[in-house]
Amino acid sequence: MEYCVETELRYRARPMSRSPKNVHSEEAAGIEAALAVRFRRAILEVLGSGQESPDPQIRTSGDPKHGDFQSNAAMALAKAHGLKPRELAERIVAAVDVSGLAGPLEIAGPGFINIRLDAAALGELLASMATGDLGVVPQVRPHGVTIDLCGVNVAKQMHVGHLRATIIGDCLARVFARLGRRVHRENHLGDWGLPIAMTLAALRTARVNLDRITLADLNAAYRRAQAAGQSDEKGLAAARALHSGPHRIAELEAQNDAALAWIDEAKSTLLRLQAGDAELVRDWKKIIDCTMREVFETAVVLNVILGPEHSRGESFYRDRLATVVEDFMEAGLATEDAGAIVVKFPDRERPMLIRKSDGGFLYATTDLAAVRFRVQELDSDRVVYVVDARQRDHFKDVFEACHMIGWDRTADGEPSELVHLGFGAVLGADKRPLKTRSGENVTLVSLLAEAVARGEQEVRSRAADAESATHGLSDMELHAIGRAVGIAAVKYADLSLDVARDYVFDLDRMVSFQGDTGPYIQYAHARIRSILEKAGIEVPFEGAAIGSATFTIAEPGERDLALTLLAYGGVVAEVARTLEPSRLCAYLQRLANAFNGFYHDCPVLRAAEPVRSSRLALCDLARRVLHDGLSLLGVEAPPRM
Repeated sequence: MEYCVETELRYRARPMSRSPKNVHSEEAAGIEAALAVRFRRAILEVLGSGQESPDPQIRTSGDPKHGDFQSNAAMALAKAHGLKPRELAERIVAAVDVSGLAGPLEIAGPGFINIRLDAAALGELLASMATGDLGVVPQVRPHGVTIDLCGVNVAKQMHVGHLRATIIGDCLARVFARLGRRVHRENHLGDWGLPIAMTLAALRTARVNLDRITLADLNAAYRRAQAAGQSDEKGLAAARALHSGPHRIAELEAQNDAALAWIDEAKSTLLRLQAGDAELVRDWKKIIDCTMREVFETAVVLNVILGPEHSRGESFYRDRLATVVEDFMEAGLATEDAGAIVVKFPDRERPMLIRKSDGGFLYATTDLAAVRFRVQELDSDRVVYVVDARQRDHFKDVFEACHMIGWDRTADGEPSELVHLGFGAVLGADKRPLKTRSGENVTLVSLLAEAVARGEQEVRSRAADAESATHGLSDMELHAIGRAVGIAAVKYADLSLDVARDYVFDLDRMVSFQGDTGPYIQYAHARIRSILEKAGIEVPFEGAAIGSATFTIAEPGERDLALTLLAYGGVVAEVARTLEPSRLCAYLQRLANAFNGFYHDCPVLRAAEPVRSSRLALCDLARRVLHDGLSLLGVEAPPRM
C-alpha cells in the first residue's frame, strides 16, 4: 500500500517517489473498514466499476440515536454522476449487503445513510476480537521498516531533545512490530569526526584514566575541547582596525594561535584514528562505552527498547563516504565548486555540500550513505527519521538527492518512502526551550529522576488512604508503581500531542490520575483488574483472564464500550499510516472513558447471569486492549494503583 505524507502540515521533508496509499484497503482493521468494503462494492455496482475506487465516507455517527455509523458517499458522488443525493443513497442502500453486520439502513435528510450495527453481530465481532489478536490485522510485506531514533552524540549527555527522538521512535517501532512488520531500530551515533578527535586529544593530553571516567566528566572534557578550538579572527581584525592597543592585539593573537595549534593537534589525532592507531582506537572505544552505558540505562528507565544491537555510529559509514561522492560524480549529479563537491537541485539555488575543498566529508555525506544502507541493505520500504524539526531542510536535500540517484529503491526495485518526522521543542514554564537556571540544557537523566520522584510521591500519598488498592504495599512495590506512573506521565504527555508541536513540561498536570494523562489510563487498567479479582477471576499480567464467552450487548453503555473496543485494530493501523502516536493516546483515553461510563451505568458484579458473565468478559477485553495499547506507547500497566 502507498501513503502520502502531509509534508507542510507536519514539518516533514517530502517523501520521494511515493504515491498516495489506498487508505481503504481491505487489509485495514476495524469495523469502519469492514463497512467501507461493503459500501464500496455497492457504489461500484450502482455507478459502474470503470471508475476509480470511491470513498464510502464511513464516519462515526454524531448522535447515537441515528445509528452507530453514517455514510456520506451519496452527498459527495451525486453531482458528478448527474443524480440527486437522496436518489443515489436509495440505490446504494438497495445494493449494499450488510447482512450479519448491521440492521436495516436508514436514509436521513438529503442523502445521509445511517447504519446501526446488529446487537448479535456486535457480540460475534467482540468474541472474534477476544479470541484473536484484539482486532489488529497483520500487514504482510516483503520489506522492512527502519526507524531512526535517539541519535546521541558520543561524549555528550542526553538532553530533553533526546526524549522526544527516543520515545516517539520507540512507539512507532512498537506499532510496526505489532502489525507484523520487520523493524530495524537505528540509533545513529555521532561517534566520528573532528569533535570526537578533539575530545580524545584533550583527554589523552591530560592523561585522564578512561577506565574510571563518567559521562559528566566526558561531557565537561568535550566542552573544554570545543572551547580550546575557538579562535576569534574577526575580533583580531577589528582590534587591528580600531587600533585597540598592543596588549589587546597580542592577547587575541595568542588566543588564535593556541586555537589553531589545538585544531592541528585534533586533526592529527583524527588522522591517526582513521589510520587505525591501536591505542587511539582503544581509547575511542572507551569513551563510546562510557557514553552508551548511560544511554542504555536511560532507555531502561524510559521502558524503551534500545540496546547495542540497535546502535550504529557515523564510524560505520566512514569507508563508504568516498564511494558516495564518486557515485554522484559518475552519475552527473555532483559538480566541483571551488574545490568542493556539491549536489545541485533543479528547483532551488541552495546546493548540498558532500565533500569539502580540503577533502573532508559532511553530515550530508554520511546521511546519504545511511539512506542507501537502510533502503538497499536493510531492505526497508519505509525509512522514518525521528529528528528535530529544525533539520527539515537538511533531510529534504538528502532525500531528494537519494531520489535523483535512485537510492530510494530497494534491491528489488520497490520504492522506499523516506520521511523526516520532525518534532517540536520541550518548553519550560516561560514558553522557552527547557533550560536549567544556569541556562544549560536540562539533562534527560535529571528530568526523568524528577518525574519518578513525583510519581512516587503521588502513589505514596494515595496509598496512605486505607481504602486505596495500594494501601499496605511494601516500599519496593510503591517505588515500582511510582516509577511507572512518573514515566507514563512524561511519555503520554509527549506522545498525546501532535509530534510537530512544542509543549510545556508541567509535571503537576502530567502526574494527575484525572483527565487526559497517562496515569489516568493506567488507573483505568488497574481498576478493571480489581473488578475481575473481586469476581474471583485470576488475572494474568498479559493475555486473557476469561476464555470464550458470549457477549450480550443490550444497554447503551455496553454498546458504546463495544464499539470503542472494536475500533482498536483500525487505530493501530492508522498510527502506522500517519506516524501519529497521538491517535493511539486519544483512543486509549476514549476507551478509558467508555469503560468508566459502562461501569457506572451497567452493574457488573451485582448483575444476574448470563449478563454478569458477559459484562465481566467486556471488562476483561477492555483490560487487554488498554494493556496492549499502553505497551505500544512503551508505558507499563501496574496491576494496582
